[in-house]
Amino acid sequence: MDQARPQRVVVMTGATSELGAHALRQIVALANTRVFVGARGSGRAVPNGVEVLPLELASLASVREFADALTRRLGDTRINILVLNAGIHGSDAKQRSAEGYGLAFAVNHLAHYLLARLLLPNMADHGRLVITSSNMHNPPLKRIAPQTLDLQEWAHPTPNGSGVGIRSYTASKLCNMMTALSFARLDEVNARHIKVIAFNPGLTGGVGGRDASALQRALVKLLTRTVFPVIGMFRPEFVMNTPEHSGNMLANVALGAISPPPGRIYVSLVKGEPTFPDPSELARNEEAQDRLWRESAALVGIDRQPSMMPTLG
Repeated sequence: MDQARPQRVVVMTGATSELGAHALRQIVALANTRVFVGARGSGRAVPNGVEVLPLELASLASVREFADALTRRLGDTRINILVLNAGIHGSDAKQRSAEGYGLAFAVNHLAHYLLARLLLPNMADHGRLVITSSNMHNPPLKRIAPQTLDLQEWAHPTPNGSGVGIRSYTASKLCNMMTALSFARLDEVNARHIKVIAFNPGLTGGVGGRDASALQRALVKLLTRTVFPVIGMFRPEFVMNTPEHSGNMLANVALGAISPPPGRIYVSLVKGEPTFPDPSELARNEEAQDRLWRESAALVGIDRQPSMMPTLG
């Protein structure tokens, strides 16, 4: 008698609204798939069968509690797909995480860095780790582009510094990209054939980001209707996608229907179609990647662990 095929286990953040919700619906519709979602609050609307566990990304303690609860729930079962998709558009100097870090840096980068570190031992061989980054890690407006790793400012932002507003968002998306590149270099990841992907959904309709103010929503809506269509005439990667389409593409990336070629990890939607470009020059700098890895480990309070450091190529 044939043995039943093992159940696929998927873990997601940023799965209860916008493009993440569309990705979730596509994933949960598959047979023999068990899905866990980390989300704030209660009463989140998710498809039947999805298991929701409390997760507040603005609290590193909550990240640890989520990882512990998930590990207990799974037992000896491994995670096949880990999708780190949640994020906010930016924050001001007064908005801080529970640990006192700049909110955008904490939510978009530190929480997901820690979560990936904690859950990597629970991932299955030949699994997939997907981190949502953005083409805004290398934005067309160089004034808002990260020029270097200004980690102290990003972690402890000051008014008018590089860790506030839209610049806090571009910085956090650069960190997402570099974190994915660092994970892809880990000996353990390569030995276990875990595929690491940085996914850029492109400019996507709708206003994302938790707790966006009315002013932020109005500004994003104005930009998407005026500035970005003009930029898209010259930079096709900034052509608008719908949340449904970007979400479906995220699901396809997570499930392996879309995968970058060998030696690449970046999947970027250009006019809605997947391309596999190089990340920015700063993102590809391995010394900078290693610095971000070390300093992020210190900020989240996790041991550096030589076996968990990327290997220089």
